[in-house]
Amino acid sequence: MVKLKPELVVFDMDGVLVDVRESFHRTILQTVRHFTGRRVSRAQIQSWKNRSGYNDDWKLTTDWVRSLGGRASYAEVKHQFERFYWGEKDDGNVARERWLLTRERLRSWARRADLGIFTGRSRRELQHALERFRAQCYFRRTVTMDDVRRPKPDPEGLLRILNGGDPARALYLGDNIDDALAARRCEMDFIAVLPRNSEARRLRAARLRRAGASMILDNVNQLERWLE
Repeated sequence: MVKLKPELVVFDMDGVLVDVRESFHRTILQTVRHFTGRRVSRAQIQSWKNRSGYNDDWKLTTDWVRSLGGRASYAEVKHQFERFYWGEKDDGNVARERWLLTRERLRSWARRADLGIFTGRSRRELQHALERFRAQCYFRRTVTMDDVRRPKPDPEGLLRILNGGDPARALYLGDNIDDALAARRCEMDFIAVLPRNSEARRLRAARLRRAGASMILDNVNQLERWLE
């Protein structure tokens, strides 16, 4: 069981704080179709994310395109992915994102523990979401893919957020294998967040437990019981 009342709570962003099914997931499907002409499914996204090394959606999409016979480079895939995601003036799939917590709850949690974010998003993607949903003031420490030399599952980002602090007094919430491995490698408690009856939960629950998840929540709001 996780320790009660952690002093530092770190969140992954996508799938934990933000519903990205109609933003990043939709963009993956569109980009694969753009380069291959093939219609692929959302369930297949979860199969890819069940593997370590695919916290980067650009890498995931590139490898998926190539597995279907496409020859696009990582740079080409990233460029097209960004066009679908951002649109012309931030009116692309990014506008479909949905924040999963109220500011009232965040304010309450921030009074009980320091809050941080360690995400595979770019700094631009993180800042856009925090500003759009008016949540930036609640997170004292944030680390993105732009801030580390070694992405998840390396624990570099978590260690940056800890800044010399005791990992035994911290907790990380995430939704994929690399989140769990990063937490385990810096000896930090880890809780998985996977919607009940979802494809993600069906595919990843057992693996996340084996990777060190203390428990699996249906949604991030259930963290409330551990911060009381």
